[in-house]
Amino acid sequence: MDERTPTAESQPGIDPSRSDTIPPPQGERPIRRSRLGWVGALLVAIVLAFVAYRVFVVPAPQERAGRSAANAAQPIGAATVGTGNIRIVVNALGTVTPLATVTVRTQINGQLTEVAFKEGQIVKKGDFLAQIDPRPYQVALQQAQGQLVHDQALLDMAKTDLARFQNLIKTNAIPRQQLDSQVFLVKQYEGQIQIDQAQIDTQKLNLTYCHIVSPVDGRVGLRLVDPGNYVQTTDTTGLAVVTKLEPISVIFSVPEDDLNQIRAQLRAGATLEATAYDRANVNQLAVGTLATLDNQIDTTTGTVRLRADFENHDTKLFPNQFVNVRLLVRTLDNAVTIPTAAVQRGAPGTYVYVVNANDTVSVRPVKLGPNEDDRTAVESGLSPGERVAVDGVDRLRDGAHVTIPGSQERGAQAEQTAAPEKQSGR
Repeated sequence: MDERTPTAESQPGIDPSRSDTIPPPQGERPIRRSRLGWVGALLVAIVLAFVAYRVFVVPAPQERAGRSAANAAQPIGAATVGTGNIRIVVNALGTVTPLATVTVRTQINGQLTEVAFKEGQIVKKGDFLAQIDPRPYQVALQQAQGQLVHDQALLDMAKTDLARFQNLIKTNAIPRQQLDSQVFLVKQYEGQIQIDQAQIDTQKLNLTYCHIVSPVDGRVGLRLVDPGNYVQTTDTTGLAVVTKLEPISVIFSVPEDDLNQIRAQLRAGATLEATAYDRANVNQLAVGTLATLDNQIDTTTGTVRLRADFENHDTKLFPNQFVNVRLLVRTLDNAVTIPTAAVQRGAPGTYVYVVNANDTVSVRPVKLGPNEDDRTAVESGLSPGERVAVDGVDRLRDGAHVTIPGSQERGAQAEQTAAPEKQSGR
């Protein structure tokens, strides 16, 4: 044995009877530790690779479900692009305004002896409404007539004297001044006769005013004065109010932006149709025509007032009633139309999803025109016969696959319907 190799007996603290206490040779320790390090590093690499595979390669169940749902065909509702007429309508708020509202007042002073109308009665122009005591004016008429007779006699006498003086002046029997004075006296009496006649006409007119009639056709309101009262021309309340109901008008305001197209139609001689609806904008009340527009724009609201006339034979329009007005400016004939629900707005501007023949959708920018109810006119971008998505568009993207529920069933029903027709044709 080599003298340099230590033995168990020579090393203190080591029991020579136990073999496990003998330390390994010094050359074996680095080799075993190196092997363990490589094994640990390999295990760590395997774990990291597995984690990376799970995170970056294999998605979670929810993610896989989301990706599969995104790639699956999306159910949508579709509509076919068609053609039709689009009416350009201006909506406005209006108030029913009578063409004539007259407060019946007395034109003379006197006692009201009779009221001939009933409250709410429909009257015609010239119908008797009330009577004022005519006796004072009848007496005044007789007095004026008597004064006329008196002054007529004076005129006749003056004319006779004038004729006599004209004969005497030829022989110089009277002075020229006397003849001239007689001429002027005759003219004075002629003037007095005219005054008397005017007094007679005045009293006759007063008698006419005692008999009060309706100045217009319309409906009489509530009675404002009872019989027996002394009425005067200075009274402000009047006897009653008569409102004309047929025809009647509606005054409404439209934005100044709509003024140019309305004026263009009026200058062209077109008759614009106006339709009045109730306060809830549900029930149609009457159909009329635009009569005229105001001569200036209200600067505080930026609107202009218009008046539309209605026949109102059924009296559905009542004075001062609040109504909704739809003014038909013009009609676009044979315009390309789509449902308004198909229109989308985003980065491309205004666009729609067009359903292709291979059951995919593509984004199509469109230029829109006027709309009416649930339809919108398309000026460019679509052709009649194409299909556009109207339901479920929030889940779509360019190139997405789609399915239209019920399309196959409708096709089968159409074939079943056509089959008996073919058989009958045989």
